[in-house]
Amino acid sequence: MTLVANSFNRFILVAIVALSLPTLLSAQTGIKDSMKQVVLPLHKDSLKNETASKSFALPPQKDTLKHEALVKTFKDSTEKKKAIPFQPNPKKAGMYSALFPGAGQLYNRQYWKLPIIYAGLGVAAYFISSNLNDYNDYRKAYISSINNPNRTDKYANIYTSDQLNILQSQSEKFLDMTILFTGIGYIGQIMEAVAGAHLKNFDISEDISMRVRPMASPQGLGMGLVFCLK
Repeated sequence: MTLVANSFNRFILVAIVALSLPTLLSAQTGIKDSMKQVVLPLHKDSLKNETASKSFALPPQKDTLKHEALVKTFKDSTEKKKAIPFQPNPKKAGMYSALFPGAGQLYNRQYWKLPIIYAGLGVAAYFISSNLNDYNDYRKAYISSINNPNRTDKYANIYTSDQLNILQSQSEKFLDMTILFTGIGYIGQIMEAVAGAHLKNFDISEDISMRVRPMASPQGLGMGLVFCLK
């Protein structure tokens, strides 16, 4: 009896498992389908968000490189323009000074030299005018004093005929010297304009120096001048 009872119980368990197996399989399949429906929309939405963020957040790489290249080129050109100082042309500076005194210095942008040049021109003009007037006065008085006992010039009772001749010669000499120095000054301001154009950007910093230093040579030891240039 016991053997029959055990066999019957096993049969009932197998029957219960066989009847419940389709239900379990259908439930598992439903769970998997629901999981796919939940995961797939989320995956699609994440892909859309990533694509949108890439399209809006990251600009095209080529355009960025072009923009950076243009900015760098503009900065380099600006720095070069700022770094290059004005360098005048010596020929132009000399020509301008020859045409009009002081124009070469004005072209070289050395404006502080203009008052010196025009002060020198003013002094030269004053002495030329003064010596020329004295020469003409003494000459007229001397001519009127020759063989003329009744003189009417302003030096009639002051200078004799011989004295007027000496004064006339002195005035002529002073006039010639004034004209000579004025011509030298005129040529000097032309040469100064040319030299100023050449030395416009000459380095006069502290790195340029000259020192006396001991030195060795094939003839032996001695002292020498050492120039340090930048």
